[in-house]
Amino acid sequence: LVAFAAATGVMPLDMPESVLVRFKGKMEPGITLRDLVHAIPLYAIKQGLLTVEKKGKKNIFSGRILEIEGLPDLKVEQAFELSDASAERSAAGCTIKLDKAPIIEYLSSNIVLLKWMIAEGYGDRRTLERRIEGMEKWLADPQLLEPDADAEYAAVIEIDLAEIKEPILCAPNDPDDARLLSDVQGEKIDEVFIGSCMTNIGHFRAAGKLLDSHKGQLPTRLWVAPPTKMDAAQLTEEGYYSVFGKSGARIEIPGCSLCMGNQARVADGSTVVSTSTRNFPNRLGNGANVYLASAELAAVASLLGKLPTPDEYQQFMAQVDKTASDTYRYLNFDQLTQYTDKADGVIFQTAV
Repeated sequence: LVAFAAATGVMPLDMPESVLVRFKGKMEPGITLRDLVHAIPLYAIKQGLLTVEKKGKKNIFSGRILEIEGLPDLKVEQAFELSDASAERSAAGCTIKLDKAPIIEYLSSNIVLLKWMIAEGYGDRRTLERRIEGMEKWLADPQLLEPDADAEYAAVIEIDLAEIKEPILCAPNDPDDARLLSDVQGEKIDEVFIGSCMTNIGHFRAAGKLLDSHKGQLPTRLWVAPPTKMDAAQLTEEGYYSVFGKSGARIEIPGCSLCMGNQARVADGSTVVSTSTRNFPNRLGNGANVYLASAELAAVASLLGKLPTPDEYQQFMAQVDKTASDTYRYLNFDQLTQYTDKADGVIFQTAV
């Protein structure tokens, strides 16, 4: 294809079809965005658009664009959780329809972060400067893409949030095998991993608040790995690293950790609850059986040594809900002096 383009000056590309996932209503108490991530394959299975069985497998998402709407007020960090998982749907890409406000908030924060990165010596400086200029240009005239009113889709999946009353997991060892918690409750859990790019700082605060109420040794082996060093620094400042340490958790350096499958491994044949992106066979450990779940459910499983019942889960989540506004705060770097002080001193050195 590249040679053809070089010879003719034209590269023919087929535009993938789109699958629309439309959420409606409000989330029920105790339900997390990770549950909505897993609701997508669950509802696709219900509509006959996705099968778990490999022989003759059906996957409506494969090679198509996953378009998500109905959650316009999500923070960008939250939207990432939904778009990140589009790879596990085998989608070619993902879009999420958001209002302008959360995007403006995120880009304003991100500009400060990128300037801080320049001040800290991150490279490539020219690339970072161009990216900042691009963000500032958009903020000066914020415009968003909109779907055509008469857009056609390969399929439309409607998800009523009022119907989701308990967590949704993906069972071992297939990210398409979405199941309700009540279908797998009571399963003994050996190890728990809270980390990967599917997590953000709010997840670790929630897990920390649940763990802080526990006394004594955990019945599971708990791994904790914030995705970025900025998250790790803030969690340390807020005292959560102390909570994780007291619980006996193995605290990994920020990054992929267990999710990558080549940095550390769970015990052979163990049953695991993980917040990672995927649970392919042998990825986290040889012969491991891995459930994918929210950080909140993972923390509860680490405390109980088993997958809880929906009622047990909701009892724990009642603790988190009391301080939800404080727990699910995101890193707005334009409001943190340790970043703004350095960012304010950055002078662009290159023409962009």
